Amino acid sequence: QVQLVESGGGLVQAGGSLRLSCAASGSILRSHAMGWYRQAPGKQRELVATITSDANTDYADSVKGRFTISRDNAKNTVYLQMNSLESEDTAVYYCNTRVTTQSPYKYLAVWGQGTLVTVSS
Repeated sequence: QVQLVESGGGLVQAGGSLRLSCAASGSILRSHAMGWYRQAPGKQRELVATITSDANTDYADSVKGRFTISRDNAKNTVYLQMNSLESEDTAVYYCNTRVTTQSPYKYLAVWGQGTLVTVSS
């Protein structure tokens, strides 16, 4: 079993910043790609940013230059630093990680429970 615990969401004014964290725990042999997705009301879930195990990153065009994804492999934790937030960034943010577990030996894609980010204009 692998669990993801997200934190850092909340209410912020437009132009402000938030930092999201997502910590993976359980029988993890190795963490692979990790990422953040978001789902705004009435919209489909969309990719925000991803980071590979060797720190290669990719971003949605809408957040490039404003958001930064990073990870701490020793802690199996991924972060999302969000700056210059806009009202359009309001959504539930979900963490996703792909891991190989020790016992049983399996490759899994795991989702967090989501954390709400609300940007007021």
